[in-house]
Parts: sequence; C-alpha cells; structure tokens
Amino acid sequence: MPHGDAPARTHLRQAGLRVTGPRVAVLEWLSEHPHATVEEIGRGVRERVGSVSTQAVYDVLGACVRAGLVRRTEPAGHPARYERRTGDNHHHLVCRICGRIEDVDCATGTRLCLTPSDERGHELDEAEVVFWGVCPDCSSRR
Repeated sequence: MPHGDAPARTHLRQAGLRVTGPRVAVLEWLSEHPHATVEEIGRGVRERVGSVSTQAVYDVLGACVRAGLVRRTEPAGHPARYERRTGDNHHHLVCRICGRIEDVDCATGTRLCLTPSDERGHELDEAEVVFWGVCPDCSSRR
C-alpha cells in the first residue's frame, strides 16, 4: 500500500506493530529518502533520535518489510535498498555508473512478458523488473 502523508505511527499501529522511536524514525526518514541503504538509514535515524545500533535498524526494517510497510530491493551487485512505496507493481531504473535508483511505473496498454511459461504450482502475486542503464547525470559527464 502506498503510504502518502499518513503518520508513521498510524501505519505501525495498522500493521499491528508496536510504536517505538526507532521504528517511527526509520519510516519517517525513508519517506523522505527512498531507495536508501541500511548504512544511509542508520545515519539519518541517528541524526533524529540519537544512538541507534545498526542491528536495531536491520531489526526495524525486517519487521516493517514483513508487515508490508517497507519494500526491500537488491539490484545485482548493489546493497539492499529500502523504500516506503509498497503494494503497487512499480519497477526500478538503476544507473550502472553511480548506482542511483529511481521508480518507474508499469507501462499501461502494453504487457511485458511477466507471466512465466510454467508457474510450477506457485500462486504468483508479483513480478520484479529492474531496468539498467546510465542516468542523465552520469551520461552528461561521459
């Protein structure tokens, strides 16, 4: 579910999670800094609430991913990234040079080949597509 402007505390309660300072800080920081790494999130959260261990950040992210409040993506060769945009079928653009990641909505009126030829008994609910290339900033520096 995309999270819009509703407060992090509300989302935590709706997901059945305890409201804690680190959880609120992680969700609020991620709302402003999508596609962040654990290291980046940790730095940002420590600026807001003081001392929070890296393990605590991992724990918060794990709970929030399981609850559907945060999406985790890990492009090949890059550390895991986290974002608040969940519950829709958007994809990502990844720059091969700087690693910048941007959201891209699914094309409408066009179907990519997202249905496997053999589902092997699985009940499919999502397909992940990662587009690779060079971002405008890196391209202009070439």
